[in-house]
Amino acid sequence: MPRFAIPAVLVCMLQILQGCATPHVQSSAAGPTTPVLEASFAVMDDGFRLPLKLWPVNTKSRVILLALHGLNDYHNGFTSTGEYLARRGITTFAYDQRGFGNSEGRGLWHGSGRMVEDLLSMIRLLRRQYPDQPLYLIGESMGGAVVLAALRDAPLAVDGLILLAPAIWSRDRMPWYQRFALWLAARTMPSLKLTGDGLDLQPTDNLEMWRAWSRDPLVIKSTRVDVLYGTSNLMDRAVAAAANLHGRVLILYGRRDEIVPREPTCQWLGSLPSENGHLRQTRIYANGYHMLTRDLQADVVLEDIAKWIAGADHLTDGSNTIALDAFCPAALLSPASRARDQ
Repeated sequence: MPRFAIPAVLVCMLQILQGCATPHVQSSAAGPTTPVLEASFAVMDDGFRLPLKLWPVNTKSRVILLALHGLNDYHNGFTSTGEYLARRGITTFAYDQRGFGNSEGRGLWHGSGRMVEDLLSMIRLLRRQYPDQPLYLIGESMGGAVVLAALRDAPLAVDGLILLAPAIWSRDRMPWYQRFALWLAARTMPSLKLTGDGLDLQPTDNLEMWRAWSRDPLVIKSTRVDVLYGTSNLMDRAVAAAANLHGRVLILYGRRDEIVPREPTCQWLGSLPSENGHLRQTRIYANGYHMLTRDLQADVVLEDIAKWIAGADHLTDGSNTIALDAFCPAALLSPASRARDQ
């Protein structure tokens, strides 16, 4: 191509992009109101209703757990978790985040900031309703990213955080061509829906559960490009808040996770601030996949969660886990991170 033609091509590309669509962020049509917790839904400060599910304890509840699901999932993903923990005296709440499950505007992206505000509202509502019980958060994948993103401005008013394979694959840890492709697609075809067919990714070894999950009509099967773009914004925000991850934290990953790659996971783990004592623990399950609480060895993971909430110093037999420095290349972990997360 002649040199004089290059500027002309760039100008044409810019003109085309200026006329392109922008990633859509869904706004609430409701008006300001007082947040309230009902039996089957929670009303947020803008009047938006979040479908809610509760797994109560038959006797006396000892702990309240608030659960946040992953991308395209909904509260039903915590059914086995809620039932298991209820037998251990832990009451679990899970809600459908905006754009997922039975919520209004299903399949659309409602914004990272709004998802964080919903979480903060839910914490306040549960603190008000259960003032005498410890409150813990558990976030799976995208839900974990929401929990982390909420730490950007201030600590959360909870007693501990559980992060199940949190989505922390930020843009600066993606190949340049992947970043560019997402940016371009979000501005030229934001409403295009992608299914992930052909990627050959296995989220779990529990094939029966996976088939049932895939048939569930409330599980989103095809994702808009602008939802993927919004999720990337959320992950950027989650990673940026790494320095604020303090207090009691349990981080759980599966060595066979094919959804959240190992390298950005290890980079994120290596970037976390030091903690005194054993406030933060990291468990890497040797046979674990992405859906840790629904894998075939889910009982091992759920037992670890229950024990950790109860304050146990030691979790399940280490034969199910591998050391952090065996999972992550040494170059990605500082000596302090290797020592503190065993």
